[in-house]
Amino acid sequence: MEALEKNRDHVIALFRIVVGLLFACHGAATLFDVLGGPHGTKPDVAAWPGWWAAVIQLFGGALVLAGVATRPAALLCSGSMAYAYFVEHQSDALFPIENGGEAAAMFCWSFLLIAALGPGRWTLTSVARPGRGGERPVAAGR
Repeated sequence: MEALEKNRDHVIALFRIVVGLLFACHGAATLFDVLGGPHGTKPDVAAWPGWWAAVIQLFGGALVLAGVATRPAALLCSGSMAYAYFVEHQSDALFPIENGGEAAAMFCWSFLLIAALGPGRWTLTSVARPGRGGERPVAAGR
């Protein structure tokens, strides 16, 4: 466990990168009919909520992946998935396993965790401004 704590910022960065990439892939699939295409029908441009959700997925996921404006982007992504869960899925059944909202619930909580902990290491921001580094996690006062 000490090794995990010692590498905490690296583990958080890996988590952020993977979650951001997966989320951006959902947006790209919906908007550009790539990577297997959208789940369901492709939304018309500017159609609410599907097209806007895909834009948030693509650009919000890319920002989180890159570690640029990570906390606000992660909070926006988390909120969009909370909306997706409660508006699109929850009316079908209470639990995510019953209503098909597992991905929405997992992305919502994953992005909320990223917003709370920060980006960890390996951010594009730290490369652009070497002296400033990535944001430190909130609990990193040890």
